[in-house]
Amino acid sequence: MKTLFIDCNDQLAGAWQRVIAADDPPIVVNRQPFERGDLARLLADFDICVDDHSYMPTEIVCTCPRLRHIVFLGTGAASYMNVAELAALGISVHTIKGYGDIAVAEHTIALMFACARDVARMDRALRAGTWRPLEGVQLFGKTIGIVGLGGIGAEVVRLARGIGMNVLGWNRTPRPDVAAAQVGLDELLERSDVVSIHLALNDDTRGLIDRPRIARMKPGAMLINTARGALVDEGSLVDALSRGTIRHAGLDVFHAEPLAANHPLKSLQNVTLSAHAAFRTPEASTTLLRRAIDIVRRLTAPA
Repeated sequence: MKTLFIDCNDQLAGAWQRVIAADDPPIVVNRQPFERGDLARLLADFDICVDDHSYMPTEIVCTCPRLRHIVFLGTGAASYMNVAELAALGISVHTIKGYGDIAVAEHTIALMFACARDVARMDRALRAGTWRPLEGVQLFGKTIGIVGLGGIGAEVVRLARGIGMNVLGWNRTPRPDVAAAQVGLDELLERSDVVSIHLALNDDTRGLIDRPRIARMKPGAMLINTARGALVDEGSLVDALSRGTIRHAGLDVFHAEPLAANHPLKSLQNVTLSAHAAFRTPEASTTLLRRAIDIVRRLTAPA
């Protein structure tokens, strides 16, 4: 079977060279940008596609007769393709867990500090020639509510406790092994000064943080999302930020990526944005790509 790494960017290229070995299965690497309409042409001769974060619309993928496997670099394949529809076409989607828990957790904490102290806003003002110190929020002694206590959420628990925060947690199934006081989701939203989201996106979690739940958040609270944009009702979040009921949001993920030039989030001063980069560290990328290659090795091994 033939394999194409369809969207290797400049950042991943260095990690790819570090992890690929002479005895690994052959993988063609595409580093050229492409449009959605080019997918069928690019994948025409391949059985396996390694996908960083390119959208795979079913109506285009169904025109790729040889394609049988997509190895998605991460856990959030559902944000970029309809996994059930692809399965019905006989195409299996493989995801990779646990490769960047520390990296994402550290980025979460970085966004939280940036939001609490208005770092990005003051940076923009200073570059524009305005000296205006802004009063921030001290995080020591504040309460953080962590929605989702898997590998990343558990790591955020550890970091938050280390800086002296009180930690609440919610998980769809109890996690007695995580050092957080576990409460109901609505109670967590009502009591937390910071809400940080760490859930996988699926039919049960899509839109989980909806308008009624955003309304439950403590006035002046902050929201951090390094998981998936579609976990949050984006329109309701924009409304709450515009009214100031949510003090600040730190967002690494969005409903559609890249974020449109005219997106309302870009016009709000109380939002700190990053470009879906929480997992982008050399350590995480190296682990991620090595695991992807190992999946390809398994798929291409003789029966």
